[in-house]
Amino acid sequence: MAKNLVIVESPAKAKTIQKFLGSNYTVVASGGHVRDLPVSKLGVDVEDGSYEPKYITIRGKGEVLAQLRKEVKKANKIYLATDPDREGEAISWHLKHVLKLEDKNCYRITFNEITKNAVKNSIANARDIDMNLVDSQQCRRILDRFVGYMISPLLWAKVKRGLSAGRVQSFVLRLIADREDEIAEFKSTEYWSVEAGLRSGSLKKPIEAKLTAKNGEKISIANALEAEKILSDLEKTDFVVSEVKKSERTNKAPLPFTTSTLQQEASKVLGFSTVKTMRVAQQLYEGVKVKSHGTIGLISYLRTDSVRISEEAAAFAASFIENNYGKEYADATVKSDKDKKRIQDAHEAIRPTYVDITPASVKDELTREQFRLYQLIWKRFVASQMASAKIENASITINAGEYEFKSSASRVLFEGYLSVYNDNDEDKKMSKQLHLPSENEVLEKIEIKPEQHFTQPPAHYTEASMVKTMEELGIGRPSTYAPTISLLLARHYIMKEKKNLYMTEIGEAVNNIMKKSFPTIVATDFTASLETLLDGVEAGAVNWKSIVENFYPDFNEAVKIASEEIENIEIQDEVSEEICDVCGRNMVIKYGPHGKFLACPGFPECKNTKTFLEKTGISCPNCGGELVIRKTKKGRRYFGCEKYPDCDFMSWQKPQQNG
Repeated sequence: MAKNLVIVESPAKAKTIQKFLGSNYTVVASGGHVRDLPVSKLGVDVEDGSYEPKYITIRGKGEVLAQLRKEVKKANKIYLATDPDREGEAISWHLKHVLKLEDKNCYRITFNEITKNAVKNSIANARDIDMNLVDSQQCRRILDRFVGYMISPLLWAKVKRGLSAGRVQSFVLRLIADREDEIAEFKSTEYWSVEAGLRSGSLKKPIEAKLTAKNGEKISIANALEAEKILSDLEKTDFVVSEVKKSERTNKAPLPFTTSTLQQEASKVLGFSTVKTMRVAQQLYEGVKVKSHGTIGLISYLRTDSVRISEEAAAFAASFIENNYGKEYADATVKSDKDKKRIQDAHEAIRPTYVDITPASVKDELTREQFRLYQLIWKRFVASQMASAKIENASITINAGEYEFKSSASRVLFEGYLSVYNDNDEDKKMSKQLHLPSENEVLEKIEIKPEQHFTQPPAHYTEASMVKTMEELGIGRPSTYAPTISLLLARHYIMKEKKNLYMTEIGEAVNNIMKKSFPTIVATDFTASLETLLDGVEAGAVNWKSIVENFYPDFNEAVKIASEEIENIEIQDEVSEEICDVCGRNMVIKYGPHGKFLACPGFPECKNTKTFLEKTGISCPNCGGELVIRKTKKGRRYFGCEKYPDCDFMSWQKPQQNG
């Protein structure tokens, strides 16, 4: 009989850890939180000013808790091994209370990676539950409950049922709305550039040079007339190389991934959404079976804002780099991010648990998504521990009468980390050799090309750029970036098209209410300073109840005023071209738990509904009808003909439009 019980959050993690610890341990999963605030009421004692939360057992957790209690009775020691962050600490605290472990040999253990050594070391260094971490999580949960529970009914009454408000999500919604306003108000300005294609007698490739100055001063070209005047001046002018200047620069290795930078890079390189990145990273963290090590967590903990690496991990990386790339490629310098002011530094950066488990060695044992993300994390970590790259730059100045053109070229002198990881498009284009014209050489004109441009508005937010902005402003924490954006999409406050995030009509209505009636909640200073205060609670420097006491009275008053002053807002359903088969009206697009669907506007007299099929504008290669996006029963998207079942064409990949 096992004498020791280990309680983790997920079954996958339980399975991995059980194999490390053997028969003296039983490892079971709680399935995450077991207690929370009640769904049907506020759940916080505001009447007497104590602000004590009133937790209840989460519905559906009875069977799990019954099984946990059976295991507790058999065990001499109980180890609470939930995730190593505030949320995980709170889950352990709730488990201790619900399972009545106060008088038991109960210990809290944490590990940054799920490896045999890490798990066994955590047991050897077991501790008590850190109440500062618990209080920080409780404070966040209560503040979020106030905002969600008290504003959501207001939105139901004034806009439509099913809407919700949230402290962080409302701020992020405002950021997206403000960007949309900037784009709408942007006034584009015309400008021109002039580029010259030139040939040197000693070079095979032409030189591309850009006009930068006139009579020694920076030039700007406002319109076509100015551009034509310059072309006229250059017609009979010789292009003479006046200076060829060489210099060396050092490209420092990138820092290892944090949660934020991983989400950004996975979006840029792999096309992953933030939610997908975190889902796949969770799988890699909790455990994957590989031939060389058995079942093991392939990466360290995935929710972190630190770039710190343990001495042991750095030493293993240095040895691996020396053996596989050469001693000159290793770099023992400790990396840090001097620009980041709000780093909790509770965990290391995201890295492979064993650097010698290369992506190629486990490719056949991972899903395609797991392999691609693991490869990205592995390459970034190895590169972060490598020497800087050395680049030779050449700047070429070309005079054409009173005009000055510039051209540049670069080559790699020493690859360093670039031999593993290169995220810079310009660096990827660099040649191994640097072929340059001679000073005072007269170049042959191939073409002089003027080009019209217009200033561009700010870019729409993408999930990646929103995560970056949240991190820069100190809004939310690594564990909240992806869920916040995901919730806004699920509530249809925003929509995503080709990675860009756009406001919906519902989102605009909610944002306007929040800005008008609850300006503090959607203010940058308040939201960011609250995160700092929560960090203070975690550090033991701030009492969590003082934060709640300062927030609730003014917020409660604002809710009362808003309920009286805000007028009802009617959101019209989007009318489709689809005709109702029952009554002949144009059906409208509505949103349900599983996404969009078509409904008759004559409800309740006519209750006809249809599946909403998103059109692609691409013709079916079989019959010429239009292809639409359909879903399998498990939710996988595919492309099928709108004339199904008469035409059964389908494709997992988006077909190309003929012609």
